Amino acid sequence: MAKQISAIRGMNDIYGEDSNAFDYLINTAENALKQYGYHSIRLPIVEKTELFARSIGEVTDIVEKEMYTFEDRNGDSLTLRPEGTAGCVRAIVQNGLAYNQIQKLYYTGPMFRYERPQKGRYRQFHQFGVEVFGLATADIDAELIVLTARLWEQLGLDNLELQINSLGSQEARASYRETLVDYLLQHKESLDEDSLRRLESNPLRILDTKNPDMKTIVDAAPKLIDHLDEESKVHFDMVKSYLDDLGIEYVVNPNLVRGLDYYNRTVFEWVTTELGAQGTVCAGGRYDSLVEQIGGKSVPAVGFAMGIERLVALLIDKELVPTLNKADLFIVAVGDAASRPGLVISEMVRDAFPHLNVQMNCGGGSFKSQFKKADKSGASYALVMGEQEVNDKVVAVKPLRAEAEQQTILLSELTNHLQSIFN
Repeated sequence: MAKQISAIRGMNDIYGEDSNAFDYLINTAENALKQYGYHSIRLPIVEKTELFARSIGEVTDIVEKEMYTFEDRNGDSLTLRPEGTAGCVRAIVQNGLAYNQIQKLYYTGPMFRYERPQKGRYRQFHQFGVEVFGLATADIDAELIVLTARLWEQLGLDNLELQINSLGSQEARASYRETLVDYLLQHKESLDEDSLRRLESNPLRILDTKNPDMKTIVDAAPKLIDHLDEESKVHFDMVKSYLDDLGIEYVVNPNLVRGLDYYNRTVFEWVTTELGAQGTVCAGGRYDSLVEQIGGKSVPAVGFAMGIERLVALLIDKELVPTLNKADLFIVAVGDAASRPGLVISEMVRDAFPHLNVQMNCGGGSFKSQFKKADKSGASYALVMGEQEVNDKVVAVKPLRAEAEQQTILLSELTNHLQSIFN
């Protein structure tokens, strides 16, 4: 017997309840986005390594330590995408999709980062991303946030906290960086190893540390929000005003900086305390310089990404996932004489009622075993056929979820009868 081959650590099979929850989440999100006029875009999983080094930042943890990078047969350096925004920006630049026009796009699929696997953090994980190009005003920032709030409501998720901040312009951020480094150097002996490494490369990320021993130092650090340029202040005040008008509760978190270099102005996260350390389920913000950074003309942009595995975990824990693929009708066909007519009838019903889920018993079995399958399918009704029904050109319609009598219907009248049931 050959040795069993296992999946790669941190790259999981998704099936059963998890797979149902994935489908439910993605379908609900797509429907919500279509209400707001967003369109789908499908992006490659593999991109040139240069794309991520140039967009995410060469001194970020993702580029330095977490990317799956390899050379192809031509010697080109390629990378499995660690996030979706860079590839989406590359696509709109390459295909001329953002100049003098507005694009409201969404995508979903797997991302890859070489991290230590734990609950809510995997080496292959899935995101649902949303990006808007061509709008610089605060109203679109607010629309993205209220869109996510509507999605949580549709999914039945509560206890999610919205945290917002502004990173200002690139110039204001660079000036603040100098102020922050001066402050941190005064406390250098108290910084942990990770913060010491980031001090030279990406000091703003120190503000987002999860080390409780660093809390006092971080809390006393100068706040970026106090060093914003005037335009960014006005923009952030407008975002907050929109959220106030819409009744969206939020917390201004001055230490929210996001882990990617391309962000500016508005940043936001939706967080929960119900998933342990991995509490962020949705995060995003504005990245007005990224299109130009990747080689296009200057185009304002804003977006967010949802962590599908984390949201799925919440939905399952809270028992919010409806039964998917539940049958409306189950065809019980017993004996060789009934199996072929049963299959014909199942197709006839699907033709007449394309919105119904019609499941046909396959593989034979007794009446008892088939009715067990019918019950498990969740069907409201069973269409029952045996040799006698075939000979008489009738079918029995048996209610499975209601106290009602079974009826015998001529095959010629079946469509009309089902129309009266499923109108």
